[in-house]
Amino acid sequence: MNYALLALAVFGLISSSVFAGMVLVAVPRFLRERRAGLKDAAAKPGFTPPLTLLKPLHGTEPGLEAYIESFFYQDYPEYEILFCARSETDAGLEIARQVAARHPEIPARFFTTGGEPDYINAKVASMELMEREAAYDIVVVSDSDVRVTPEYLRAVALPFSVAAVGGMCCLYRGVAAEGGLWARLEAVGMSVEMSAGVLVARNMEGMQFVLGPTMAFRRETIRRMGGFKVTADFCADDFVLGNETWKLGETVVLSHHAIDHMVINSSFAASMAHQARWMKSTRFSRPKGHFGTVLTFSLPFGVLGLIAGLLLGHVWWGVGLLAFSVANRLALAVAVGGLVVQDRSWFDLLVLYPVRDLMGAGFWAASYLGRTVHWRGKIFELLPGGRMRAAE
Repeated sequence: MNYALLALAVFGLISSSVFAGMVLVAVPRFLRERRAGLKDAAAKPGFTPPLTLLKPLHGTEPGLEAYIESFFYQDYPEYEILFCARSETDAGLEIARQVAARHPEIPARFFTTGGEPDYINAKVASMELMEREAAYDIVVVSDSDVRVTPEYLRAVALPFSVAAVGGMCCLYRGVAAEGGLWARLEAVGMSVEMSAGVLVARNMEGMQFVLGPTMAFRRETIRRMGGFKVTADFCADDFVLGNETWKLGETVVLSHHAIDHMVINSSFAASMAHQARWMKSTRFSRPKGHFGTVLTFSLPFGVLGLIAGLLLGHVWWGVGLLAFSVANRLALAVAVGGLVVQDRSWFDLLVLYPVRDLMGAGFWAASYLGRTVHWRGKIFELLPGGRMRAAE
């Protein structure tokens, strides 16, 4: 039995090392593309098609005013920002109005869906309404918990200089908005675990999806797929939009530009619930890939190796396996967190990320313990393919 435990640990460490190797192969490609993208941007300073930013809102959150304001400081000649919430009295919409009043030079418009929409994914109703009202032919969708730098829109627009491109998205680094251990653990998972998975998926099968914090599309592409309403019953609307773009035969681009994804779940309960919902949603959206995700974690197998070594009386075997698993994760933290998304929270990358890797296996296991998720104060049941319905 103890040798079986040791064998499982070694197998897991081999599989996670293979995954780490795939990530480390993908990183130089991304860094080359970043250099090429920056060079291309310098060579095409005049490529600045007018853009419409769609900002769906639902209530307020810590730091929302500053995050919204970062979109008004863009080094970009012509763009508009549309905001939409469910009601005129929405607190987030009121904050957006206050920010826009300080920046009259940037066109901003405000809309409401008039209460609870018919769609399961309520955000889709806001995006659908704003797309109809958009003045321009490239629409950029950005979550409320995103903070950007002044060069953001130039980076978003650049892929559309190629006619075959129908959609694009950005990698993101997690930023704990108010600090706190749980938020920082969640944030470093975004910076490393999420980004590493995206790089490997792109190398293996190409970009067949987009990432929700920032995604942009040609308006024609959205309309060809049937509008934003194609995601009305899905939790992972970003995955669906990117996948539909790919199915249309259009190219989906992963930008060289990384943005800040603000983590606002500072409490243990809120952070755990958010990460569990995301993992469970992935299980239903991409069941085969999700099942194999367990073999990409390293620390759980390092801990198993330590336990097996202790039980077998070979302490140094166990310590060596655990040390190997930690080194495996540190390599990813530096390559992906440090170089790719340029996260400068080195304590989090080097100390907290191995802990987050151990937690990640727990979230993976928990994703198979049911099919319901809590979202925006409601309970939904996940269905095969990633659809949702109100839980009975």
